[in-house]
Amino acid sequence: MPIRCEIVSQDRIVFEDDVDMVILPGAMGEMGILPGHAPLLSSLKMGVIRVKRGDQEEVFTATGGFVEVQPDIVTVMADAAENIDEIDEERAQKAMERAEKLLEEYSGADTENYLQIQAALRRSNLRLKAVSQFRKRGQRSRPPGMGRSE
Repeated sequence: MPIRCEIVSQDRIVFEDDVDMVILPGAMGEMGILPGHAPLLSSLKMGVIRVKRGDQEEVFTATGGFVEVQPDIVTVMADAAENIDEIDEERAQKAMERAEKLLEEYSGADTENYLQIQAALRRSNLRLKAVSQFRKRGQRSRPPGMGRSE
């Protein structure tokens, strides 16, 4: 019996399908959610979400948010999320380089700006690491017929 998984960001449904397992970057560490899991509400840290069905796996990045787990559904409410197949590696690399340059040039006058630059650098690093780790190992992130991205 599968468990329903829904991953939503602020502007769209990123994924919804029945899966065998969901692996999430919980606030206290990585969590594996199986059908019938006890109810749970947790914050998510920035990281990778993996959904598995049989021997197929689909991988997403998330920049934080919350997860609600019920015995028959996992609902991820992410600040931002995307399937790794959607990541433009060149664009992420350029964003990382821009953020690194801005940090080098930072004068220290505007703390909020500094934190925004650091967040942009962390997001770029997450995206590049996820692409490197999951896309390049020769597996398709999205098997035919698995999941929906809008």
